[in-house]
Amino acid sequence: MLTAFVRAFRTPDLRRKLLFTLAMIGVYRLGSVVPGPGVSYVAIQSCLDQVKGNSLYGLVNLFSGGALLKLSVFALGIMPYITSSIIIQLLIVVIPRLETLKEEGQSGQAKLTQYTRYLTVALAILQSTGIVALARSGNLIQGCNQKIIPDTSIFKILTLVITLTAGTAVIMWLGELVTDRGVGNGMSVLIFTSIISSMPSQGMTIVRSSNGGFKLTGVILLAVIVITLVVFVEQAQRRVPVQYAKRMIGRRMYGGTSTYIPLKVNQAGVIPVIFASSLLYLPQLLSQVWTNQTLVTYVNRYLVKGDHPIYLAVYFGLIIFFTYFYVAITFNPVEVADNMKKYGGFVPGIRPGRATAEYLDYILSRVTSFGALYLGLVAVLPLLLFNLTAGANRLPFGGTAVLIVVGVGLETVKQIESQLMLRNYEGFLR
Repeated sequence: MLTAFVRAFRTPDLRRKLLFTLAMIGVYRLGSVVPGPGVSYVAIQSCLDQVKGNSLYGLVNLFSGGALLKLSVFALGIMPYITSSIIIQLLIVVIPRLETLKEEGQSGQAKLTQYTRYLTVALAILQSTGIVALARSGNLIQGCNQKIIPDTSIFKILTLVITLTAGTAVIMWLGELVTDRGVGNGMSVLIFTSIISSMPSQGMTIVRSSNGGFKLTGVILLAVIVITLVVFVEQAQRRVPVQYAKRMIGRRMYGGTSTYIPLKVNQAGVIPVIFASSLLYLPQLLSQVWTNQTLVTYVNRYLVKGDHPIYLAVYFGLIIFFTYFYVAITFNPVEVADNMKKYGGFVPGIRPGRATAEYLDYILSRVTSFGALYLGLVAVLPLLLFNLTAGANRLPFGGTAVLIVVGVGLETVKQIESQLMLRNYEGFLR
């Protein structure tokens, strides 16, 4: 990995792309620390010191790089865009018009991207309004009586909501700039930056809590083991061989080649973990609105802390369910089998058409079962083991963070190496 980056900096155009990406990351981190208009920075810092380790907004705060609880300009982070992208992907399966746009190629994809942007802005308005309302009522950071927003006039509140919404739009623009003119997928790079930025402070928290570096050493060793496992499984795939029959078109013979369909072990990526975390976050959020003390006590006891067996069991079960659900809506064996039959392809020993679809579905189910167990273990096992060392609320190497960091890192390095290969190709032309 280090060699790829060194070679990339020696190539002028790749060096410009890398420097541009770093500049956009700097702008993103700057907006994450600039307080929003009308927010008391002193009150925010005082509240954060009182409630260190609070994981109520753990998932959203993870993607914002710690900017959410500070009510900075980029407080919402990339979460509205992630949510809108997931919603659009789900609607493509349900709404025929969106499915038609997806099949139209580049023009249809541009329309879907435009719909994603509109939905992102709408979700940003809703989320910023809710967060500002929580901050105004004093429930954003529980256990703190400081006035985070001293002036609660309509004008100040509306200005803050507009600023947070605009911040999300700017983040979306920065991500698209990185994708077009930088290296890697822009949104993924920004998420990667947010997660990495919070790890040093969480590591120092572990050192202070353990009065030394013993616990931190154990955390780092376990993190290396988990990351090695994630890298190995993320690269693993089941290759289904495909043979294309020879066809005579005009006076030329086409086909007769052999290829394969790569079915990744982790076909769903990190989406099931995000879905499960979001669903577990919902009862915590609703418990602030409900007045039923029995229900609030139940939620706080069983569905908030990551060290409770019920929480871990529910979390693991939701990840298994969403893995199968997401793979089912993103990979259609019948469609793949029909396309193979249309172009004269077949799996050796399997009849084209329905038999091929059933065979692919059988293989995909077996591969997905291992992938679902892998995602569940990666997400739950660190929570279970780190309770003995650092506590789940100060977990710097959680399953979601590890999956995203490793996945984005691998994809970015692959893209850099592919561009280096194009620029340094030595073959028949030389």
